[in-house]
Amino acid sequence: MCGIVGIVEPDNRPVDRAMLAAMGRTMLHRGPDGAGIHVDGSIGLAMQRLAIIDLAGGSQPMSNEGCPRARGESWIVYNGEVYNHAILRRELEALGHRFRTRCDTEAILHAHEEWGERAVERLNGMFGFAIWDGARRELFLARDRLGIKPLYYSWSGGRLVFASEIKAILEDPSVERAVDPQAVFDYVGYEFVPGPRTMFAGIHKLQPGHTMTLRDGRITTREYWDLSFRPVELAWEDAKRRILELLQKSVERRLMSDVPLGVFLSGGVDSSSVLAMMSRLTDQKIRTFTIGYDDPSFSEIEYARAVAKRFDTAHTEVMIRPVRPEDIERGVWHLDEPMTDLSAIPLMLLCQRVRQDVIVCLSGEGGDEVFVGYDRFRASRFSARYYERLPRRLRRRLIEPLVRRLPDQEQKKGVVNVVKRFVDGASLDPAGEHMRWQYFLSADLASALFRREALDRVDADPFRLVGEWASRCPSGERLDREVYVDLKMTMADSVLMKVDKMSMASSLEVRVPFLDHELVEFATGLPPEWRMRGFETKTILKEAMLEYLPREILYRKKQGYSLPIKNWLRNELRDYARHEIERSELVREVFEPAAIERVWGEHLARRHNHNHLLWALLNLALWHRRFFSGGRAVAAA
Repeated sequence: MCGIVGIVEPDNRPVDRAMLAAMGRTMLHRGPDGAGIHVDGSIGLAMQRLAIIDLAGGSQPMSNEGCPRARGESWIVYNGEVYNHAILRRELEALGHRFRTRCDTEAILHAHEEWGERAVERLNGMFGFAIWDGARRELFLARDRLGIKPLYYSWSGGRLVFASEIKAILEDPSVERAVDPQAVFDYVGYEFVPGPRTMFAGIHKLQPGHTMTLRDGRITTREYWDLSFRPVELAWEDAKRRILELLQKSVERRLMSDVPLGVFLSGGVDSSSVLAMMSRLTDQKIRTFTIGYDDPSFSEIEYARAVAKRFDTAHTEVMIRPVRPEDIERGVWHLDEPMTDLSAIPLMLLCQRVRQDVIVCLSGEGGDEVFVGYDRFRASRFSARYYERLPRRLRRRLIEPLVRRLPDQEQKKGVVNVVKRFVDGASLDPAGEHMRWQYFLSADLASALFRREALDRVDADPFRLVGEWASRCPSGERLDREVYVDLKMTMADSVLMKVDKMSMASSLEVRVPFLDHELVEFATGLPPEWRMRGFETKTILKEAMLEYLPREILYRKKQGYSLPIKNWLRNELRDYARHEIERSELVREVFEPAAIERVWGEHLARRHNHNHLLWALLNLALWHRRFFSGGRAVAAA
């Protein structure tokens, strides 16, 4: 893993080498093992390296020096891992390419030399990279298919600045710091900023599965990969065997390392499956890591302990107590833009401990999106089959008011909390499909919460993005459409952004076997009823894994990493959160203080669980204070 940076100046203006170095240093946590800079007049590249493969020979920026197939000098900066680089190397050597190192960086550079922009289609891995072709005076950027690794850019006045993190781009004083009002609105509802926007107007995400080319002062983007939902022509038993083969192959690829590895273990289906496959591929004792809380309704530690015992791992448990304000603020800094997944801070603290023992960790991220694991899929199906068939008058005038009067329970889920959450989601616009149950801002609440002038500057249709993505899905099946939205709209900017930033904060690389594109393409081609039978999620994955895991692990209720933040906001973090929200200039400019006070009152009285909204406002306030130095936000028009 690395942090990469680049600048292309217009009109042949020279790149400021000192500025380039300063931008790279903002990401020292991403690459503590080395740094490098290459400047060629108006183009500059820099990187910070976390050495994983070929520790001695993988320094960057790297050139194609000495390659007889080279048409001119090229340079690359690269963040990620390409797991099939050895296969590519053999193919390229047969074509006359000569290699000086064992690292995957050089394989990408030679592949681009041979196949041009189509080379990215041959890569299996997670990556964000840039290649400067000196002969063509062309810069080529690429991001992996599913957005596991980030890549941000600013394009203004013919000037391109790009980096693995936004904070590196902001180190350049010529890049304006301005808040994107649409991003603020989307964030409060979804708890993350959907791409290609960021919270900073003028700074964008290169979308997953896309490349960008800068030549002759113009940038063009191309989508090189998308989901097809091509039907799998296999019988049930053969499909189960194929899932196991693909998952094991994916895990095997991700064991490629010259440094120690471990596994994040929650005791759930996905992480336990990764561990089961890994145990078949190594004779060494595997290191596993999990987090727990004093509140057992939020903790999965007993399940993780049972799975660790089954596979005889070297198991480490990290107990999370009420997080400190400094932990929250450190998390906000590393995230670059606010996102309020309640597992972000615990993950950061877990990674901090894990990095003491290993440098690479495998994780189960992506399994819920690919194999349909989230409760929102269940809620969507239940609503469509049963709830929406009830008379509207009965739902709106009786059921929903009664349920909303029920007091919030302190535990994580429980019948009352689940029913309240279901009703909240079901009352939103059906255009939101399954994302209604992952959206936390009703139209009435938005109208009360946002100042009128703030709403006038945004598109306040909360599900316009869901509709846009759903309309692109090549399958007509409802479940496929929901999976498409998860994989294309939400996953990269929420789950994967969180994992990347929170792990790299401690210079820890995380690999996600469930997001091997070959496994994703196969799984999404399975009939919907094989992935979700009735209300049982991950149906075929669970049945396939019965060969390796007990039923009590595979069929237990899903919990997931989280924080008991709703309780902490009523107790340990209440004064801190209220103070930060009240003193935030951005919050005062955008939101109605009286509405925020009502939200606080309902939450503290347990009339409603507003932890998602209050946590979002706290993170927004902390983000603005940290990145705007207490100054007034410049809102984009």
